Amino acid sequence: MAKADLVFTGGRIRTGGRVRTGGQSVAEAIAVRGNRIAAIGRADELAALIGPGTSVVSLDGKAVLPGFVDAHVHPTHGGMTLIRCELRGSANAAQAVERVARYAAEHPEVPWITGGGWEMSWFADGLPRRELLDAVVPDRPVYLPNRDAHGAWVNSRALELCGIDAGTPDPPDGRIERNPDGTPQGTLHEGATRLVVDRIPQPSLADRLAALLAGQAYLHSMGVTGWQDAIVGDYLGWLDPLDVYLAAARSGELTGRAVGALWWDRDRGADQLDDLLAKRVRAGGAAGIGRFRATSVKIMQDGVAENFTAAMIDPYLDGHGCASANHGLSYVDPAALREHVTALDAAGFQVHFHAIGDRAIRESLDAVAAARAANGRTDTRPHLAHLQIVQPADLARFAELGVTATMQALWAAHEPQLDDLTIPFLGPQRSAWQYPFGSLDRTGARLAAGSDWPVSTANPFHALQVAVTRQPPPEEEPAEPFLPEQALDLAAAFDAYTAGSAYVNHAETATGSLAVGMLADLVVVDRDPFTVPATEIGTVRVLATYVDGTRVFGDPS
Repeated sequence: MAKADLVFTGGRIRTGGRVRTGGQSVAEAIAVRGNRIAAIGRADELAALIGPGTSVVSLDGKAVLPGFVDAHVHPTHGGMTLIRCELRGSANAAQAVERVARYAAEHPEVPWITGGGWEMSWFADGLPRRELLDAVVPDRPVYLPNRDAHGAWVNSRALELCGIDAGTPDPPDGRIERNPDGTPQGTLHEGATRLVVDRIPQPSLADRLAALLAGQAYLHSMGVTGWQDAIVGDYLGWLDPLDVYLAAARSGELTGRAVGALWWDRDRGADQLDDLLAKRVRAGGAAGIGRFRATSVKIMQDGVAENFTAAMIDPYLDGHGCASANHGLSYVDPAALREHVTALDAAGFQVHFHAIGDRAIRESLDAVAAARAANGRTDTRPHLAHLQIVQPADLARFAELGVTATMQALWAAHEPQLDDLTIPFLGPQRSAWQYPFGSLDRTGARLAAGSDWPVSTANPFHALQVAVTRQPPPEEEPAEPFLPEQALDLAAAFDAYTAGSAYVNHAETATGSLAVGMLADLVVVDRDPFTVPATEIGTVRVLATYVDGTRVFGDPS
């Protein structure tokens, strides 16, 4: 009998798999030969696979899980913020300004101060002012996207260099926040950020590769072995990472399994399909190059609720609880969206939708329905990400149309941005429709999960805890459960973050669960999350991460 190259023994092997069909089980040991799982079972059964050349990891009660697959994440952008002016982790506006001042002092050679990660809840009405940045960086331009990248904070020098003043009109897909006299206040929303980002010097290929590798290292530290990059293209200053992925895939530096969602330029139309096809060919077609494939297309159909750009069927409320005239923004005309999605589906592309408001979600589902009517039930596996406000009438359509619901479970809890900047402007009925993961699961919809990092942490255990409790994760202020009837059981949430997201990436037969013959993408954690109280799931720690049986993070001991 051929011996194993790697054996984990003396712990809990949580296989994952299709929990609805009873596929999940627990074993004591797992053996790896080459890059695949050779055996799973009792420790005494697998002892015969241990030879002189076998590396044996004694788990001592620790657990092995399938590697997590993040279905919606931005590794290059996140990595770039890690190596620039990182504001995530600040407690408030004052700490963020201190970080900007420190970064500027430590990097006098940098012509532009960039980075980002601020939170709207740190500022009155969610709007940071340019004067705060002027006080610490008066002589160089500063451009800092917020944590969800749907807005940016700039100083006066950046506005001056870019010629933005009281006479500058708002672009069709964005807004310049203004003082009463019309002068820019310091916050730019959505497409208005392009007025600045086009002037920022572009980082070199080496810098962008460093950003991807930094982002990859962070994801591996969280137990993530595969992902879908939700923007591979030029979007509001996020430089297209396609060349970086291809370079890393060819060199072997890409250790995670990545699918790139090619960016659909909302300022163009059907003419861009040929460009997308050419990019897919450059990336090796359906087979990809190394661990990278560019087989998905990302369409951002609306903005976000906090700045009133999420597309809503009924208008937002104003500060007095009365209906306003604002329904948010549909970035792609709904009729054109149906045509584009039908053409993309016919060309074999998956479509990855950003859809937050109820109108954007309905428009996206209608587009998939049009594609199904024209092309039949193809295996392109469209998925909708975020799903903040879903009309009850649209819940059953996910399963009916074969659309995967990709959830960012971490957001489904009370916190200032939700409580202060969203719920008052939705009203009670629509607020009760937010993040309906439990309802979607009960309809039979397939669930996947993603972090949207760097919008929020990529820690799957934090997201799993919120999915199960609908309360904030560890280290955040405690709160009452948010719509607790929409909670998932841990098995369903775990399945979404592993097998469900692997399915989205057309990889469920190779990753996302642990079974003989599957790839050895796995994670060693300090405890089995299924054995701890729900309020402690987020404290489970990743000790080591393996891809193809090779350790890419940590030390299992």
